[in-house]
Parts: sequence; structure tokens; C-alpha cells
Amino acid sequence: MRGTLIFSGSSCPELTNKICQNLGMARAEAELSQFSNGETQVRILTSVREKDVFVVQSGSPKINDTIMELLIMISACKGGSANKITAVLPYFPYSRQSKKKSHRGAITARMLANLLDVAGVKHVITVDLHASQMQGFFKCPVDNLHAEPLIARWIRRNVPGWQEAVVVSKNAGGTKRVTSLADALKLNFGMVTTDKKRTHGYHSAQSMASSMITYLDGPDRQPVFDSVSNQMRHAISPESDNGAATTDNGDSLQNAPSETDAQSSDIPFNGNGNSRPQINGRNKPAPKRSQTLLSQSSTIDDLEDVDDVDGFEYNDRRAYEVTRGRLVQGHIVPDDFPSPVMSAAETSVAEEDPMTMSHASSFFAPQSHALGGSGDAGASSDEEDDILKDPKVEHEVTLVGDVKGRTVLIVDDMIDKPGSWIAAAETVVKRGKAKKVYCIATHGVFGGDCLEQMQACDCIDAIVVTNSYPIPEEKARNASKLVTLDISYLLAEAIRRNHYGESMSPLFQHLMD
Repeated sequence: MRGTLIFSGSSCPELTNKICQNLGMARAEAELSQFSNGETQVRILTSVREKDVFVVQSGSPKINDTIMELLIMISACKGGSANKITAVLPYFPYSRQSKKKSHRGAITARMLANLLDVAGVKHVITVDLHASQMQGFFKCPVDNLHAEPLIARWIRRNVPGWQEAVVVSKNAGGTKRVTSLADALKLNFGMVTTDKKRTHGYHSAQSMASSMITYLDGPDRQPVFDSVSNQMRHAISPESDNGAATTDNGDSLQNAPSETDAQSSDIPFNGNGNSRPQINGRNKPAPKRSQTLLSQSSTIDDLEDVDDVDGFEYNDRRAYEVTRGRLVQGHIVPDDFPSPVMSAAETSVAEEDPMTMSHASSFFAPQSHALGGSGDAGASSDEEDDILKDPKVEHEVTLVGDVKGRTVLIVDDMIDKPGSWIAAAETVVKRGKAKKVYCIATHGVFGGDCLEQMQACDCIDAIVVTNSYPIPEEKARNASKLVTLDISYLLAEAIRRNHYGESMSPLFQHLMD
């Protein structure tokens, strides 16, 4: 390509060489060095005037040094009168910090986008952003490529019996990525979730919260049947002098007929002693006995929906494709395994006092979130792994989906820490009775001894990543389960299409063999 120069940072020279080889051109020369105090120095050794410049730099273990290298190279090319500068970032640094996780947290990914804009970037090419919404951080166009077509092609060629495989997400946050691959391969999908084991204190708090719903919803609340205690809850009448619970006509609750009496005599029951219950001011036939098995959180308004379904019976049976297990220190344990020894204070789940909540709906929130809202800013993979490794906390792991006798493809965007991957693999094998497990991700970060631990896990048969993130040769050589896919052709074609102004749409298509 005439008028084009491709520079490489220190993080991925091999990947850059493959990109240049696919394009039939040589890599542009630049000198990268550091002063004795650690400052980065860059010298561009070729003319960039009126040229289309591409700087290839990915994340690396020395992430902050590589970022400064990238910014200085971009600034040097801008100072050399380059026509257009495009940053090619196979792995975008700080992509996991794309939202606030606390009130005083920083959105570091947005700050890095601003730094690239100030340095002089006019276009960004990256692969599988941790959150696709990050494209809105940039003031320049962003091409967020996907490794999914490459991964899907590898699965069709290398996974025996892939037509019967199941694509599984190791957490709730990765379901969109998993369903996308499952749709491309026409496969079923599932999910593995972990949560702290609920203790007696938690259930008692929930019961107290449920018992307060009637009062908080207002004194005009109609009576509600409780299938657990077979008693009827009433709103506390403000006219009662002694504070005792009364019915709407002022009678004492002790004198009011009970639900059991009403059902034994087959007489429709309501709080006023009438022969039919009054719902929203109308007389309505009493529901069948099988239809009155309502949960604690049901309201009298739900009775209308029950009557509309003839013969429907409520039950609490679990779905057949939901499997649960126990997780201690990140590993599946038998049902008879002794629970971690904890004091009474440690066993209670930290939750807000239901008595101090201001609205009844707050009782049903599964977890309170620091920033409120939907709780989208959940814990990162690092934080999840730290929690799983806590020896004092037992977790309950849930597998949704049927994987018995099938090959499981656990998919995410990156592999950094091994805890959640090993827990998901052990869950589908030891609980779900899966046949084989493939751990697949775009970016193989492999922090610490992650790769060694996943290699030692008997439940994992293969670890599939791309070369978007540099993996040390010694680590790769000692990991027999590691499979590295080459994305140099994808990036080379993106550079060529960007230079000639062609559409990027064909790079997102799945090409059948």
C-alpha cells in the first residue's frame, strides 16, 4: 500500500510483523528507549509527512509503559506532519475500568480515550472491547472488531461433535457474548452463577421484610393468604386503640374466620365475613383450593390472574435443567463436605436493616448497589476471584442448562485470573456431567500463575485465546492445553480497508468452510 506506514510498539512486535507480512510491506523503523529514570523516548526514523500512519500497540504486563510509548509515538508522528494517524489496539488497556464501581471511582478508559485524542489520533481499531459502549468515549471513529468469526471457525474445524456442544457463560455479565456465539453456531447455551450461601439470618430478615409489606403498602390493603403459615395478614387499622390487628369492619382478628375454616366448609371467605370476597369493589367467585397456593409476596390482585387460568396449579418445583452445588475456595465440594468454620457475626450476610428501608420494594432487592440503579457496575473478574478464594465464605454455584454428556464451550472476552474459569469448569463436569470443557476467550492476559493453574485443572481440556495480548514464550511452551489463534489477518484486512475507505462489514460475517 503506497503512502502507508505501520509502526510497532514494544508490546507486540511479532504481531506487527505478521500484519505487515499479510499486507506485503515492511515495518516502519522507530527507536524506542528509556532514560535511566524510566522516562520513555521515541525517535521516528523515517519520513511520515502526508503519510497514512498506523501505530500497533497492545496491552502488556508493563501496561503503563506501553501506553506512554503509544502516546509519544502518536505525538511524534503528528509533529512530523502525518496525514492521518490510526491507533491499532488489539487489546485496549484499562477497558475493565469503563464505569464507576464506587462513588469516588474513576472512569479510566474514558480518560485514556481523551489522551489518545489529545495526542493526535484520528481513528482507532481494536478487538472485542470489554464493553462495546466504550466507543462513545472517543471523539474519533472506532472500529471494534470481533474475534467471534475466527473462534467459530476454529470450533467447527477442531472440536469433535461440536454440533451437540453447549456454549456456557461463567457469569451473568457475559450472556450477551455467549448467546451471540451460540446463535452463530446454532447451539444451545447455558450459564453458571455463584453467590454467597444464604444463612439463617438472611432468611429471617426476608421473612420480617415480607411481614411488613402489608403495613407499608397502606392501611387499606386487603387481606392476603399466606401459604406458609396458613394465616391471614391484615393491615393494622389506625382506629384500633390498643394497636391490635383488626379487620376492615372493626372486628378483632381473633374473632375473624380463618382461612382453614373457610376452606373446610367450602364457603368463599373475605375479611368482612361476606360469602364472597370483594376485589376492587366487585364480587368475584372464590378461587379453587389448588389455585390459592400463593407465595408470600402475592397480593389479592393476583387472584384475578389465577381465575383466568383454568386448572393452573402453583408449585415450587425446580426446573429440570438447573443444577446447584457447593463452592469452597473456588472448587466444587461434595454435599457432605463440612462448611467453613465461621463465627455468628461472619455467617450473616451483610444487608441493610429491613426496618430502616424506606419503601416496600426494597425488601426484594437481591443486593444493594453502591450507585443504585440496576447494579450494572458489578464486580470485576479480579474482585470475583478474590471473593471465591476466601476460605471463610462458602458459595452456592448454579448451572442453568443441560450439559450432560456434551462438550461445553465456556466463553468470555478475556482470561486474567483462573478462579471463575476453574469453578465454572468443575461445575459443568462434576455437577453437570459434561464430557469436555474448552475455555475460550479473545484476550489471554493470564495474570500471575493463571495459565499454570488452568493447565493443572483436570476439568479443562483446552484453553483457546488469540495473540491479541502477548504471551511469554516460556509460559506458552509449558502449557500443552493452550491454543493460540492468529488475528493478524483480521487486523491486516482492517488496516487495508481503512486505508482505501472500504466497508468493514465483511469482517463481522461468519464465513462457512
